[in-house]
Amino acid sequence: MKLVDMQLKEFVNVLGSDAPAPGGGSASALAAAQGIALTKMVAELTIGKKKYADFETEMKNLQQKATDLQAELLVAIDEDTAAFNQVSAVFEMPKSSEEEKKERRRALQKALQGAAVTPFNLMEKIVTALELTQGAIGKSNSNAASDLGVAALNLKAALQGAWLNVLINLSSIEDDAFVLKYRKNGEKLVKQGNKIADDIYQKIIEII
Repeated sequence: MKLVDMQLKEFVNVLGSDAPAPGGGSASALAAAQGIALTKMVAELTIGKKKYADFETEMKNLQQKATDLQAELLVAIDEDTAAFNQVSAVFEMPKSSEEEKKERRRALQKALQGAAVTPFNLMEKIVTALELTQGAIGKSNSNAASDLGVAALNLKAALQGAWLNVLINLSSIEDDAFVLKYRKNGEKLVKQGNKIADDIYQKIIEII
């Protein structure tokens, strides 16, 4: 069964068990999905309200983008665990001969790269989600302003969590060019996303 299809209690129980996956990466994806779902909710509570008629088209566009992102982030919950399982599978490969050891090493490096790229891709989606959330401030139902703040907090936690998962995999990758590329680009995403999240939170504090 896919993680995304589990009941909430079942997912949390598996997350808290001695099973190595799902772990922090899948939890980060779930936090991100929760964040963009809250942003979508705020848009839904704004559309059709006379008070916000000037922003109707913008909120409808935001709602659609948030809907698409929510679906992608839910898929990411299972993608992270699948990437981890690819790494784990390598350790079951034979290593009796030198050739087997070389093949095992090649397979491990490939799997580790996949396990780094997966949370990196999640980071990109999270920054997009944060930008959408930021765009709703001052144009959406003020009664749900606090929900935008909670959305930003969920997305910020998700971003930092995904970054940790990128870093832990980069630490075992031997391709220096690959490591440099994803570390550099990841640092940019963290800086960009954290700034947006903090800005959203501060503006919401001022509004409410």
